[in-house]
Amino acid sequence: MDTRRAPVSHLAPASVQQENYRPALVLVTSLFFMWGLITSLNDILIPHLKAVFTLSYLQAMLVQFCFFAAYFVMSFPAGYLVARLGYKNGIVTGLAVAGIGCLIFYPAAGLRSYPLFLGALFVLASGITLLQVSANPYVTVLGTPDTAASRLNMTQAFNSLGTTLGPFLGALLILSVAVRSAGDMQSMTPEQLSAYATTEAGAVQLPYLGLAALLFVIAFVIARSRLPAMNAGDAAGDQPDGTVAQSHHDSVWAHRPLVLGAVGIFVYVGAEVSIGSFLVNFMGRPEIAGLSESDAGKYLSLYWGGAMVGRFIGVAILAKFRPGHVLALNAFIVTALLLVAMVFAGRLAMWMLLLVGLFNSIMFPTIFTLAIKGLGELTSKGAGVLCMAIVGGAFVPLIQGFCADYIGVLYSFSIPLACYLYIAFYGLRGCRPTR
Repeated sequence: MDTRRAPVSHLAPASVQQENYRPALVLVTSLFFMWGLITSLNDILIPHLKAVFTLSYLQAMLVQFCFFAAYFVMSFPAGYLVARLGYKNGIVTGLAVAGIGCLIFYPAAGLRSYPLFLGALFVLASGITLLQVSANPYVTVLGTPDTAASRLNMTQAFNSLGTTLGPFLGALLILSVAVRSAGDMQSMTPEQLSAYATTEAGAVQLPYLGLAALLFVIAFVIARSRLPAMNAGDAAGDQPDGTVAQSHHDSVWAHRPLVLGAVGIFVYVGAEVSIGSFLVNFMGRPEIAGLSESDAGKYLSLYWGGAMVGRFIGVAILAKFRPGHVLALNAFIVTALLLVAMVFAGRLAMWMLLLVGLFNSIMFPTIFTLAIKGLGELTSKGAGVLCMAIVGGAFVPLIQGFCADYIGVLYSFSIPLACYLYIAFYGLRGCRPTR
């Protein structure tokens, strides 16, 4: 995420780090909160748009497909852009693009256009992709390499605070407006239809206008702030023996932990997003919990809230135990939770799926840190590869949506189950570099 220069063999002195890094960490942590809140709102948009446009599960999952496809399309360009602009300018640009995406929700809701909603989500996610490519490696630089995983987990904990509040606020502001059926709308007078359309559109327009304003304000604050100048070559690039990591003439694809870690990010984000996407509709099914959409949306906050709590716990655990082993253990526990949910169904299944969030907590930042460790000058490009792999959030929900339409929602959770088995492999074996 920064300008090019000659390789460096060490970071700034500890005194400089302590003086400069804390304010920068606080400011960058606000970004993690914002994109967490925005991303989790998709889980509220899905049941809302599914009802408004009478969509199948597969069609409704196009919300996640268009959002996370942006990571695949934009991550490499974002990596090169950040390498030229630097972390700070990359962050400001990402915030501005995300704000524009939020603004497009206004005409999309007013015109009741599903394609325009999907386009708005793509623009919004393009901005968040630039933030991801900028902020994740930047956090690994703001301190010693040995504590990079713990530090990134700390900032990801605030990302989880955003994902926790997002569904709750979305349930209050969006799902509180009951969607009328086609039959109900046919019986309405023109005046009633107009009033209903205005109310329904406003349920989406006002929250996203507020988000746009907040993103632009944060962009202005960061543009006016002094952040420590860091190179791509600084980010977690030093080896344990003090030697400099690979030069810029090397290729990111030659690094086994990065390549397998990209697969890990793909399946992790896909599984996490897929479970969150289905939970509101899943909890509303009579054979599971029979909750209303608004109530189910509030319960969804427990899923993301578990990730928040787990990340704060993970800061301490990862400072004492091997990150790969902690990652594998959590993946095996999630596998067990999904199996119990599919076997027993009912309210037990609901609680098992909500509990998955707690053990999801440390997965993304841990995989990310293990994958970019030792990349040196290649860190910004490696971050681009990993953020590109976030496209798993586009494909895994589509696959589960297809399965849900044909074998039922409950058994469709076998798709994320397979994803967690791979994550366990990566934690135990895949993150080890070749000798």
